[in-house]
Amino acid sequence: LGAMIEIPSAALAADSLARRVKFFSLGTNDLIQYSLAVDRLNEKIAHLYEPTHPSIVRLIKSTVDAGKRHGIWTGICGEMASDPQLTPLLLGLGVEEFSVSPPSIPAIKFLIRHTSMVDAKALVDHALRCESGAEILELSRAYAKKVAPSLF
Repeated sequence: LGAMIEIPSAALAADSLARRVKFFSLGTNDLIQYSLAVDRLNEKIAHLYEPTHPSIVRLIKSTVDAGKRHGIWTGICGEMASDPQLTPLLLGLGVEEFSVSPPSIPAIKFLIRHTSMVDAKALVDHALRCESGAEILELSRAYAKKVAPSLF
């Protein structure tokens, strides 16, 4: 039995939840939408939907860290999981499983195999000091392009 982490309250209660389940699955589409109070389908405000917003990165990290403290793994699903430019960031945050659409598998798999975990963790250390999602996105994008230039 696992827990879907799709709302901020679940992410914030991850330590408690981790004692009761065998894994976490971060549902990024809803987690981002509810954390930032932005309906990604509303064209008037969709531009505010930002997967690399510093608060989202911190929520993911705290959830993964809670899981690790209790010996459980964390997977990720949603659009964020299928975005190859974010794969190095997610690996550095400690995400262990990616649930992606079939067309995304080759690119994500390539990046997973070619990303140095030392580099990914350093990327996260830098990202956690960033003040904007744009900065975090550029860090992850630059590393992904370095590792897999043919994908971009």
